[in-house]
Amino acid sequence: MTHLRHIAVWVDEPDRGHFHWVLHESTDDGSVWVDIESSAAPYSSWMEAFDAGSVELFKLVADERCGPRAVGEDEDADPVG
Repeated sequence: MTHLRHIAVWVDEPDRGHFHWVLHESTDDGSVWVDIESSAAPYSSWMEAFDAGSVELFKLVADERCGPRAVGEDEDADPVG
């Protein structure tokens, strides 16, 4: 099975009263995070933006029992060759 992705939802307020959700993912260097997606339009409250961002995070989960998994080789697969 591929490894679990480290993704966080956070809310930004670039202009007072305009809230945007942001999905952030950790890189191989655990101290470095990158934006992977964000809302195009603002929300009128922090909670609305956070809830919408959580919905977007759940869309990255193919199987809720396993969480969001990285795309790539299956670590449990038989070796090739």
